[in-house]
Amino acid sequence: MQVVVFKLNNEQFAVETAKVQSINDAMEITKVPKAPGHIKGLINLRGNVISLLDINLLLDVSKSEEKQSNIIILEMEDELVGITVDQVDEVLEVEEGIIEKINDGKKAYIEGVINFKDRIVTLIDIDKLLSN
Repeated sequence: MQVVVFKLNNEQFAVETAKVQSINDAMEITKVPKAPGHIKGLINLRGNVISLLDINLLLDVSKSEEKQSNIIILEMEDELVGITVDQVDEVLEVEEGIIEKINDGKKAYIEGVINFKDRIVTLIDIDKLLSN
């Protein structure tokens, strides 16, 4: 399985590359009045208007002092959504066997933990995260 590894406030997370449509530099965000707290706003990406979600809020990770420099566009049920991340680190090829499954009822969106070269990367099931 291939995953895209990204950083949020010095914590590393990953999503399956099958869900990733593109990785972009930060761009202008249009705020949406009275939008729910997890909606950061809208972006215009090559003529497509895409909702931008606050992944820090959804994952309960405090924001870092640094400006978030990348936007990952994810495809979910034929819809595109974006998440802003501090930085995209790399694309990794991981064996299913090295993913430690985690059974946390409150955090069903965590697919598992990847222990890779002295790093711990949390693998996120983005569909479950956004369906909450």
